[in-house]
Amino acid sequence: MLYVQDVDLTPNPHALKFILNERLLKLETRQYSNKEEAETDPFAKGIFEIDGVVSVFYMDKFVAIEKSEESNWGQIQKPFINFLKTFDKNLIPEEKEVKGLDENAGELLRQINELLENRVRPALAGDGGGLQVIGIEGFTVKIRYQGACGSCPSSINGTLLAIEGLLRRDINPAIQVVAA
Repeated sequence: MLYVQDVDLTPNPHALKFILNERLLKLETRQYSNKEEAETDPFAKGIFEIDGVVSVFYMDKFVAIEKSEESNWGQIQKPFINFLKTFDKNLIPEEKEVKGLDENAGELLRQINELLENRVRPALAGDGGGLQVIGIEGFTVKIRYQGACGSCPSSINGTLLAIEGLLRRDINPAIQVVAA
């Protein structure tokens, strides 16, 4: 049976990170910005049934839930805990095989992904979020924040600059990072 082991605050005032007793996913991260996107995922879809939930992100052993501004956590936490008690983890869609970088992917993209994987994504996961590289044109890297990071003011401002600084220092001083 799934249950919440701990609840962590995130830098996003409208998101909480719920740490679970069991692993949900081994390889993937799953981000849903609305109920329609979650239609084929019974786990996320069930969370969206809770009044006030506006986004769901989950990976490994945690779920980050973002609530609407007008909602309070009291109306979300108890229904979420009850949902976990009755949810069959086997209903979570099977993970797709994570594909490595295409053989034709440039060396720059490989270096960026490696640095993000080792230095940035673990920190973001600690705050209930994640990061996806959407693409690269020249030295401009386009990223998308996931989970609690998706609408957090510090992600959009400070974290974006910190990631850019790290990539410039460790990979190439010409790199620019933009949010998708």
